[in-house]
Amino acid sequence: MGNVYGYVRVSTKDQNEDRQLIALQEMSIPEKNIFVDKQSGKDFKRPMYKRMLRKIKKDDLLYVKSIDRLGRNYAEILEQWRILTKEKGIDIVVLDMPLLDTRRGKDLMGTFLSDIVLQVLSFVAENERTNIRQRQAEGIAAAKMRGVRFGRPPSPLPENFHEIYQQWKNGKITGLAAAKACGMPMSTFRYRAEIYEKAKLL
Repeated sequence: MGNVYGYVRVSTKDQNEDRQLIALQEMSIPEKNIFVDKQSGKDFKRPMYKRMLRKIKKDDLLYVKSIDRLGRNYAEILEQWRILTKEKGIDIVVLDMPLLDTRRGKDLMGTFLSDIVLQVLSFVAENERTNIRQRQAEGIAAAKMRGVRFGRPPSPLPENFHEIYQQWKNGKITGLAAAKACGMPMSTFRYRAEIYEKAKLL
């Protein structure tokens, strides 16, 4: 029997990993063998995961709370599972899915069943990630339609903007000279002038 490890992942620094940590601690995993990433599950370029991968050896055992904590990319979950179980020669236990326990059913039927479950769960994990992205995009689009503005608010116009704008509009100075007088790039001046003009028409 080798060493026992645990892997925890939350998508952002604001999310709480306690639920996963408690589940792994109940498996009597030493604290130094629990690796925590606070990063998206879209790929496996995560510092603590990579550190764990370098550390684990043949016959070690890895616990994860659920398959989506390992990752959310269907193809990459399957590839990492192959690396861990075939190349590294370790066992994996997914606590939320007892069928995904590579210590059991080492025969052909057991392997076949766990492969099917893994593929289904990996697909579900990626599908959920796609749905989250779609919901975010729809939410942003709906907010924009309601007039919600995203990004930093524009800096206030310089005090001389109205005067410079009038000179530029009447052809007395060039756009380049107007932009320079307002202390902004040419593209910014034209953009702010366009908004300013629209505001005057309202």
